[in-house]
Amino acid sequence: MSAELLIYPALFVAIFFESFVLVTFLSAPARRRRAGAPAGGNALPTVAVIVPCYNEETTLARTATSVLALDYPADKLSLILVNDGSTDGTREVMEQFRNHPHVVIIHKENGGKHTALNAGIRATDAEIVGCLDADSFVEPSALRHIIPCFEAGVAAVTAAMSVHEPKNILELMQYAEYLFGIAQRHTLASINGLYVTPGPSSFYRRAIVMAVGGFRTGHQVEDMEMALRLQRHGYTIENAPRARVYTTAPATLRRLFLQRIRWISGFLRNVLFDYRDLVFSPAKGALGMLVLPIGLFSLSASVIVFGTIVFATSADIAQAIALREGIPLAYAYLPASFAFDWFYFPTTFFMLLVLVTIAAWVSLAVLGKQISRTPGGLARGLISFLLFYGLLAPLWIARASVDIVLHKTRSWR
Repeated sequence: MSAELLIYPALFVAIFFESFVLVTFLSAPARRRRAGAPAGGNALPTVAVIVPCYNEETTLARTATSVLALDYPADKLSLILVNDGSTDGTREVMEQFRNHPHVVIIHKENGGKHTALNAGIRATDAEIVGCLDADSFVEPSALRHIIPCFEAGVAAVTAAMSVHEPKNILELMQYAEYLFGIAQRHTLASINGLYVTPGPSSFYRRAIVMAVGGFRTGHQVEDMEMALRLQRHGYTIENAPRARVYTTAPATLRRLFLQRIRWISGFLRNVLFDYRDLVFSPAKGALGMLVLPIGLFSLSASVIVFGTIVFATSADIAQAIALREGIPLAYAYLPASFAFDWFYFPTTFFMLLVLVTIAAWVSLAVLGKQISRTPGGLARGLISFLLFYGLLAPLWIARASVDIVLHKTRSWR
């Protein structure tokens, strides 16, 4: 089997999905969602924002302050800070907000993020509960854009998540990636195809969360597990692309790999085991027939294609070195069926596919920036993404796959 037989299908699927997202982005339902007016008036629901904390002394104060500064009636907004057994100065930072009339503080033993969220939900009777990570912060207008999305049948609403002040190459790469994610989530929401309600900022109807059993560990991706459970129960997940939330992105390779391995292994464990009934389910529409299957295919294809290229290229390099040094080598380890001829690689058709894929991705990142009105330049982020993401992503996908095979669970940090 030649490498082309793996590479071309992967490119076709990538182009198909990106084209689907672009076309759906321009559809009437998506345009109507972008045109929605911010909420106003007196008929606003009560909202409680829950911030689960574990060793977040350096970022918690800014997070809490941003919630209290939300443009929302003070008598309908509360903040619940949940200390999940922190061992640093998180407790002391929390106590600074003790006397605020709309702040509730909970200290508990460490049990994981899902237990902290459930403790916060039990401590309020607000109609809407929001989950905000302690290393993230919201813009004042965020709730005004989120609340109108809670129409009949809507169980959750996601915000537009951006990287705050990216500095190094890894942060810039993630900045561009998150902008692409903004456009993608907005598009998938128009066909009820969302399978994750990101932890940095998602809002839920409290009654529905309680009815489906509250948060679970969900293989360390409780936000994804909750979204899949809501989808299984027939609820809708919406998106508010102009509700801006900023998060701190991993700044080192180690932290980035730990985060992505957790995300990918959590996705695979949930989709392949706990929620496999959703995959190829006609009853779940685009989510079951398109989004989840393509997600699974993309993960496997990226590793296979990357591995094939590396394997074949290393063999070519070894052969070139051997010929230069005059060392006769018998390449018994390289079957003829895996021969990889770079002469055919820069053909017009292949380059056309690559350029179309890149152009579609860049277009979605630009659209994500525009609809969310995220500040900051995009050029450096796009360059960083195009240069490095394709080299790094297959590595953490492969590592996550190995963890699943070996039944290995990694810590958050």
